[in-house]
Order: sequence, then C-alpha cells, then structure tokens
Amino acid sequence: MRVFLIAGEPSGDALGRALMAGLKELVPEVAFQGVGGPLMEGEGMTSLFPMDELSVMGLAEILPRYPALKRRLNQTIAAVLEAKPDVLVTIDSPDFCLRVAKGVKAASDQRIVHYVAPTVWAWRPKRAGKMAGLVDQVLALFPFEPPYLERAGVRCDFVGHPVVTEPQATEAEAAAFRLAHGLGDAPLLLLLPGSRRGEVSRLAPVMGPVLARMTADRPGLRAVLPAARSVAGLVQEAVEGWAVKPLVLDPRELGAGFAAAKRAAFRAADAALAASGTVSLELAAAETPMVIAYDMHWLTRAVMRRMLLTDTVTLVNLVAGSRTVPEFLGAACRPEPIAAALSQVLDAPDGQRAAMRLCMERLGRGAEPPGLRAARAVLDGMAPD
Repeated sequence: MRVFLIAGEPSGDALGRALMAGLKELVPEVAFQGVGGPLMEGEGMTSLFPMDELSVMGLAEILPRYPALKRRLNQTIAAVLEAKPDVLVTIDSPDFCLRVAKGVKAASDQRIVHYVAPTVWAWRPKRAGKMAGLVDQVLALFPFEPPYLERAGVRCDFVGHPVVTEPQATEAEAAAFRLAHGLGDAPLLLLLPGSRRGEVSRLAPVMGPVLARMTADRPGLRAVLPAARSVAGLVQEAVEGWAVKPLVLDPRELGAGFAAAKRAAFRAADAALAASGTVSLELAAAETPMVIAYDMHWLTRAVMRRMLLTDTVTLVNLVAGSRTVPEFLGAACRPEPIAAALSQVLDAPDGQRAAMRLCMERLGRGAEPPGLRAARAVLDGMAPD
C-alpha cells in the first residue's frame, strides 16, 4: 500500500504521525511519501520540502509569500500525480491542501481523504459543499462535525483527537521540574504564544505586559514559556525586551528532553495564557486552567469578524458546550483585561476542570487511539462497495 500525506504545520504533523502509526499496525507493508515535519519523518517519510514553508496563516500574511507557496503547490501536485498512490491524505492546512486536492482531481481520479474537517461551523459554511467535488472522505476530530459535511454529500468519519492519548506528566515529575528550576511552591504561569512567527510577533508584545502586571500584583509569581522549535529564536529575542523574564524552555537547547520538560511544565503550572488553537486541548488534557488570547493582521481580523458564526473559538468551550474558558480576541487582546481574567483563574482554578474532563471524554479518552481509528476509516473508505 502506498500513501501520500501532506501536513503543513506542527499540529498536522502530530496527526500525520498517529495516522501513519495506525496504518503500519493494520497494513505492515505500507510505504509513505509526501510533506511533513519531524514527527512524520520519524514514522518513515522523507518530506518533499520543509513543512514549515507552509506554516503561514491569514490573508494578509499569505499574500507576500504567494509566489513561493504557488511553486510548492505545483511541485506537490506533480509529485502526487507521478506517485499515483493508493490514497492521498491531506491533513488540515486547507488553504494549501485543498488546492492540492483540486489540482490532483482535475488531472486524475485519485482517491483523496482530508484529515480535519473544515471549520464550517465557525465560518464560511459553503466550504462544506465545495469539498464534495474535491475529496472523497473527511476525518473529523470533533463529534459535532460529521453532520455538517454529510449534509453536503461528503462522507465524514469522527475519529477522535490524538490529544487524548498523549502522555501526561505525573505530580512527581511536576515537583521535580519545580525543584530543578528553583520554582519552589510559587504560583506558576504558563505562557504559550503559538508556533507561527505571526502569532509570536503579535502575542509576545501582549504577554510581556501581562506578566509584568501579574508579578506586580503577585510578587512571588513565576512564569515558564515552552517555545515551539519553529519560533524559538524569535521567542528568545522577544522576551529580552520584557520587564519580567520568564523561564524559556528552548527545544534547541533541551533536545530530546524538551517534550518531557514541556509536559512537566504543563502539570506544574497553576494557570496558562495561550494562543487560540489545539494547545487549549493540550492544556485541558493536563487539567491546567487557561485564558486564551489571539490577534491577527487588521485585514484578516476584519474579514473574520464579519464571517464568524460562533460566539467562541476556544475548542474546550466548543466540545464541552460551555463557556468556562475566557478568551480575548482581536481588539480585545489587551494586557489589562487578560491579566484580570488570569487573576480570577488563579484564584478559582477548579471552575474549568469539569468542562476539561467532559471535553476529553467527548474526544475519545478511554476509547481506541484516534490514530488507529483514523487508519481504520481510511481503509474502510478504500474498500470496494
């Protein structure tokens, strides 16, 4: 069996790794090609080009890089058509992946599976109908998504979210982390400014003042910032200008020990300030109370504001059907209200935990691993009627 996979950002790389592991368990003689990051390469795929070239988000952010992205798009379409795999699996990154799907479908009858349903429940609902002619099957991370795609005539399988299978640090590991970094029993704030350069560029100038305000109100408070490898240098530069410096966990320095240190930091933290996205689910899995902040280019912000269909974008809120996680988006992403919300979370941390547990249950905690479920769904979709 030959499978061509495309992932364009770290969260997609993690999904791709889990799917590849599931396929290898079910079909030992499987071979992989495509575009992915270090996790997918660890499962046996050599990436066609560096995945981080695709890690760009937002209309205003994409425009300057369009020529380079267009070249990579054409290169990827040509590689799929030449490979003629049994199935093409595109993973998230819809602006790139669905363009690949369109180009491949225009030139072949290639079977295409898209992993991660488009957020038609949040904005641009007409995308569900457009997908009907581009992909044969969608794998959904969230249980509320299949009806949206099925109404448009696209097969959609809920396979769960891999966050429910990720290892969590123990209390002993969290205590060891605090001891190793001289944190004692101080209140600990976790800072997570994102994995894209644009996210860090916009959130770091907000997070620095938030930390300064928090430490002024709580003199013993400490902060830790696990940096994504793709933006570690930018993070280090950003915190140099902060009045109060956090402990930065740099994957370039920690190497193989970074993942364990990050898990321990999640468990040791009393609260987190995080960019919107999958990281909110990671925090929920660790039962770390959070506040979500996000900003974007003014043009992207204006377009999103007009098209958004929900009153929250935080995944924990959406999956649990609650609004317990405060979020500060766009113009609301300012230090003063964020610091106030974090203080409330630190004073009453248990308010979010019931919603976090319900979220994990609904995403498949305790069931068959999502990567294996996704592999079964792909194979079932390939089976003759």
